[in-house]
Amino acid sequence: MSNRNTCLIFAHRGANKEAAENTRAAFNKALEFPIDGIETDVQLSLDEVPVLWHDWQLDKLGHPGKCIDDFNFKQLEQMDFAGYCSSDALSEGALSLKEFIDTYRGRCGLDIELKSRDGESDQRLESKILKILAVIGTSATDGVFISSFSLPGLIFAYQHAPDLPLYYLLSGHHTQADIEQFLKDYSFLAGFCLPIDIHNDSIARLLREQGKSVGVYTCNSEPEIQKALDLKVNILITDYPQLALQIRD
Repeated sequence: MSNRNTCLIFAHRGANKEAAENTRAAFNKALEFPIDGIETDVQLSLDEVPVLWHDWQLDKLGHPGKCIDDFNFKQLEQMDFAGYCSSDALSEGALSLKEFIDTYRGRCGLDIELKSRDGESDQRLESKILKILAVIGTSATDGVFISSFSLPGLIFAYQHAPDLPLYYLLSGHHTQADIEQFLKDYSFLAGFCLPIDIHNDSIARLLREQGKSVGVYTCNSEPEIQKALDLKVNILITDYPQLALQIRD
């Protein structure tokens, strides 16, 4: 089977090297390449609107120490989420998950990363998940899925959307033994997304045998991309989608 059939290339927060990450400009630029998907990050505004933003704080936007959930969505729409990247960038207000889904669903796969920070209450996390599910739906018919470092968040999402693909994001400290335990305890997971540094033949074989999908992040160099392709990952997340496409194809 060819690389093209075994590995999907996802643009990390859009074409984030050519436009401010998680903005309309970044997503539109990414779609100029024949990418297979886009990865993005979702948080919740003060008035509980799912909004795309990666960092915990808004320092880049001139609001040091403030977070997305310190402002309501109308206030976030008035901020410039693109100008920090380049003085030439067209101003863009906050992008809601609903607008993102309405605009890009069906054009490529969409990896919706559920963000959850330390100290966040269970109630707030659960509300965020329900708001996300209300936007994206609960089935897996069009390449939309949820990923998260929050295992409790994924468990809660599964309880409300058992047919939606859910991917557990692993960190560099996780081992194959950890993955084996996760497979036993959380068989509902569609797959795992792990740092390319810790992925290897043994983990790849284990997950294939268990029928789980494998994603890797963030593959930015030629050796990292080639390693992912050699390991036959299902999803490769990268800041350089055009490079990954060139190597894959």
